[in-house]
Amino acid sequence: MKTARTSAAAPAEPAGRVKTAKAASAAKTATAAKAAGAARTGKAAEPSKPGPRTAAADRAAAATAAACGSSSDPATQRLADFLCFAVYSANLAFGRAYRPILDELGLTYTQYIAIIVLWESGSLTVSALGEKLFLESNTLTPILKKLEAMGYLRRQRDPADERQVLVSLTDEGRRLRENALGKSLFDATGLTAEEFPKLQKAVVALRDNLIKSIHPDE
Repeated sequence: MKTARTSAAAPAEPAGRVKTAKAASAAKTATAAKAAGAARTGKAAEPSKPGPRTAAADRAAAATAAACGSSSDPATQRLADFLCFAVYSANLAFGRAYRPILDELGLTYTQYIAIIVLWESGSLTVSALGEKLFLESNTLTPILKKLEAMGYLRRQRDPADERQVLVSLTDEGRRLRENALGKSLFDATGLTAEEFPKLQKAVVALRDNLIKSIHPDE
């Protein structure tokens, strides 16, 4: 008895794949025909224009490059081209330049600016002081405790709202600030009287714009 042979039928190509292959073949044929026609007429075929996705990607790449670096081509950027690094390194330089002044006062920079704000504003709640200094409460509270222990400020409950803590300078804290009034890094910056306020305003605008980009709804 002969055994019937069975052969598995090849799976049919999905309709979508067949259509895609036909479309690709047609496009390839059209491209070849266009190139042949250009060769007969002696004209070079026009390069294909980038699609919307390519243009959008180019715009995104340029925006990303401009965010920190001055060069529009990320491949050619150097660290010296990055605006963020210029600001970061300038901050470090400010810290080193301020050190002799702060050492004389016996303060850290954050302690120093906290005393300046309280000298300008009088009593403030801890949250209001934190907003002015761009510091979170958990960072600010140890600073205030240290200044209180040094005798430069006092903390007390707000009579109008017991949940709030008011911070103000003591007489010794005000004297410390007044003694530091003549100390400045203006000459160290090398800027003219006209350049100094312009740069300060530009840096403030940069800071505010960056904060808005992080918290756009605020």
